[in-house]
Amino acid sequence: MADELRIGLTELLRKAMIEHDADFLKEGVRALSQAIMEMEVEEHIGAARHERTEGRSGHRNGYRERTWDTRAGAIELKVPRVRDSSYFPSLLEPRRRAERALSAVVQEAYVHGISTRKVDELVKALGMGGISKSQVSRLCEELDEEVERFRNRPLEGAYPYVWVDATYVMKSRQDGRVVSVAMVIAVGVKGDTGEREVLGLDVGPSEDGAFWTAFLRSLVARGLSGVRLVTSDAHRGLKSAIEKVLQGASWQRCRVHFMRNALSLVPKAAQQMVGATIRTVFAQPDGESAREQWRRVADGFRPRFPKLAELMDGAEEDVLAYAAFPSEHWQKVWSNNPLERLNKEVKRRTNVVGIFPNEAAVVRLVGAVLSEQHDEWQVVGKRYFGVGSLAKLERKEEAVIEQAELMAG
Repeated sequence: MADELRIGLTELLRKAMIEHDADFLKEGVRALSQAIMEMEVEEHIGAARHERTEGRSGHRNGYRERTWDTRAGAIELKVPRVRDSSYFPSLLEPRRRAERALSAVVQEAYVHGISTRKVDELVKALGMGGISKSQVSRLCEELDEEVERFRNRPLEGAYPYVWVDATYVMKSRQDGRVVSVAMVIAVGVKGDTGEREVLGLDVGPSEDGAFWTAFLRSLVARGLSGVRLVTSDAHRGLKSAIEKVLQGASWQRCRVHFMRNALSLVPKAAQQMVGATIRTVFAQPDGESAREQWRRVADGFRPRFPKLAELMDGAEEDVLAYAAFPSEHWQKVWSNNPLERLNKEVKRRTNVVGIFPNEAAVVRLVGAVLSEQHDEWQVVGKRYFGVGSLAKLERKEEAVIEQAELMAG
């Protein structure tokens, strides 16, 4: 590796002296960074490229392209991948952006005189005493540009599965009052690679149909297409917004949230039994069996828990929407669980602030956290769905279209 690095830098120097190449510094940073990552991977897995050793602890899995913004300019890196996705380059520092956003939000709250004791302690711990309004403005402006660039980036290709959540309610100041705001987050899976992406985020009333319609339209305007299934909680107006904006997509009512709604209709002493009985539906091997079991369970509850049976009657189509898709995908599409880890990280960061000075500060911090997670998903390159299983989704769609054409003919 040392010889390769020396040869590469020697070539750069020769090129700079002979050709007066203006990109010498930029290319030098790229070559050095690439060499650092290669050495890190060798140390990480305990073996050089094509080397067989007893101490090897992993295997390479190609590269992933990644743009890295530096003072020398934007540099295109080839980030090495490891099969178990356990390697992340130290030079990329995945958590720097969110820490800067958290710092900016705390500073802004502090300057506006609305900090709590918890924020005061954090300000002191970070050594921010005496920061000026102009310093805060400059930092916030820089972060806002990064977050807006991420929020408005083009979405390319098909995203067959999309998850949407609006469960996190935060406190923000508006016109001198403290009000609750909901942060909506959308995550999707790329149809060609099976990898996850953060598609978008926004702040607004989660029970407002007009808000959901505007949010989905903003995603479509950026290129969202090929959506087959959207999984979410039963927010008012969302289902109709999906039908209006994402024509041809089905809606999957999150089974976890549905279960909470169902258990709230029965006495506490019966909740364990009721939950176990409903879960037998999701253990069925195919869609037809699941629907038959759903109706048997609802009928069994009808004499003792008529409100629960009525809820199940109305929710059957939405809770069992997953059954129309390949069985390998069921456990990942029938609930919003894929968003849980992401939501926990968002909540961990926002809990530090308590009350945000304004909605822009909410978007700044949450947007930075989500942008980091999106970048990590892209660098790590761990597929959420295998390409082979996604191909089954395409074949199933083709079979449905063919059957419909035969019936029409």
